[in-house]
Amino acid sequence: MVSRVVFTGVVALSLVVLFSPGPNVPSGVPISDKVIHFLLFAALAATGRLAGMTTLRLAVGLVAYAGVSEILQTVLPIHRDGDIRDALADTLGVLTGLAVLAAARRRSH
Repeated sequence: MVSRVVFTGVVALSLVVLFSPGPNVPSGVPISDKVIHFLLFAALAATGRLAGMTTLRLAVGLVAYAGVSEILQTVLPIHRDGDIRDALADTLGVLTGLAVLAAARRRSH
């Protein structure tokens, strides 16, 4: 139950991070945007698995979410631009989040 609430919270956070209007998004070092994408999707992957989602379904869903979010950033009137490099950082985050959680689970058994 708690793991589902945490996953839902991370999904909500991702919606804010990915779809806040451009002027509301803080700017910083360009690479920091990629780090945020990576960490956000790693958190989505890990918390999704902890919430009981299957690895394959979760991975496919999150990679699709990454791509769709970048397209929506381009077409929605939120003054954002989609970036294939963000989707790549998202995908690497998914893979890393799943791998780290799997390794932690193996280690605890």
